[in-house]
Amino acid sequence: MADDEQAIRQLVRTWIDATREGDIDAVLSLMADDVVFLVAGQPPMVGKETFAKAAREQSEEGLPDFDGTSEIEEIQVIGDWAYMWTTLSVTVTPPGDAPTMKRAGNTLSVLRKENGRWLLARDANMLVPIEED
Repeated sequence: MADDEQAIRQLVRTWIDATREGDIDAVLSLMADDVVFLVAGQPPMVGKETFAKAAREQSEEGLPDFDGTSEIEEIQVIGDWAYMWTTLSVTVTPPGDAPTMKRAGNTLSVLRKENGRWLLARDANMLVPIEED
């Protein structure tokens, strides 16, 4: 179980780093084909292909600068399935004159082990905007 937990922690680090670097392919490699993303106020994003299309369209407009931290609060592994919840904070600066967005909150993620690798299968993102002082 300790190896699985470490592999999941590495997945989170890789995700943050790849997002920071704008490496869409690296992020895609961390998710299951049938991944589902749930974000409050938006329809679910279903499937890796849907995510890839949205990410590539955004990259054509210019990728935003991204920074983020993820504090894993709990990981539970049950066979080839795992769940975790995190405290996440992100700062996104879109290209051009758009204002920087800061969000923070929690996520609840379900992971599935496929061919010996942990992949994100479901993700509920409950981040809210953070107002500057």
